[in-house]
Amino acid sequence: MTAAPSDPTVGETSEGTILRRILSRFPPSTAAVGPGDDAAVLDLAGGPVVATVDTLVHGPDFRLAWSSGFDLGWKSAAVNLADIAAMGARPVALLVALAMPEDTRLSFVEAVADGLRAACDRLAPGCAVEGGDLTVSDTLTIAVTALGTLSGPPIRRSGASAGDVVALAGAAGEAARGLRLLFDRFRDADGTPVPVVTDELSTDERRAVAAQLRPEPPIALGPVAARAGATAMMDVSDGLLLDATRLAEASGVTLDLAREGLGPDAGTALTGGEDHALLATFPVDGVPDGFRVIGRVTPRGGAPVLVDGAPYGGRGGWDPYQDWDSARG
Repeated sequence: MTAAPSDPTVGETSEGTILRRILSRFPPSTAAVGPGDDAAVLDLAGGPVVATVDTLVHGPDFRLAWSSGFDLGWKSAAVNLADIAAMGARPVALLVALAMPEDTRLSFVEAVADGLRAACDRLAPGCAVEGGDLTVSDTLTIAVTALGTLSGPPIRRSGASAGDVVALAGAAGEAARGLRLLFDRFRDADGTPVPVVTDELSTDERRAVAAQLRPEPPIALGPVAARAGATAMMDVSDGLLLDATRLAEASGVTLDLAREGLGPDAGTALTGGEDHALLATFPVDGVPDGFRVIGRVTPRGGAPVLVDGAPYGGRGGWDPYQDWDSARG
């Protein structure tokens, strides 16, 4: 039986459409910050709590041939810590749910825990795993909920104004270069991923692969940006162009990005994702150390994002429902 046009599969639509369908089933949020930003902000009796969750699934999000248990633990912590930082908050706790096939070795689970702890110690000292859940699954999956605290108002995506500058903290394009190296160099003739041989990589290539497998977002700069007066901010996880579009649309402005501020490989910096850099807007004289200016905010024009004053062709980012291809190893 043919499905009705109004009932497509998730593979026939987009992440944004799926989210809108889900959220339409619920009453309007009563949270201080509800759906639409990097994290929710809940007004609780003891004060506001910032909360976010992210899931990594074997296949679209990581490959065991390329990622060790330590890598997986590190990355699952880092991507959630970045969402807390993007609200201008300080991460304080992680809750971890791990679904594993029955043949998963205990040593692998211990390595995941070591990676979680090391990432917290390095990126967000004082943050730790405080609970979670274990279950069995045919597909290795790790879901992390991160909690954070605020010392001031949350920094949302919707506060940018014409006249602000656009600034970035962290890498842009490194993780995408690393992923491209993994797909180009570490698959067999059938396209199946094979272990990474680090001796075959140059120093620059090792750095790119590390950015993909163990990202180091500038977590401490989230609260710094808030104190400096950031007007809008978000984590760059799906590609600079795509995430800049989300910020611009939330704020009702246009972001004009400059290739000059993105380094020698501006194309990859614009379209690559998973660096988990912090994209923010500030008053012209308010950009703190650690952020570099990459553009300016203008009144809303025909396109939400420009590059050197002109629209950029293509979506410029990663949508799991449109871009994940199980045939690619």
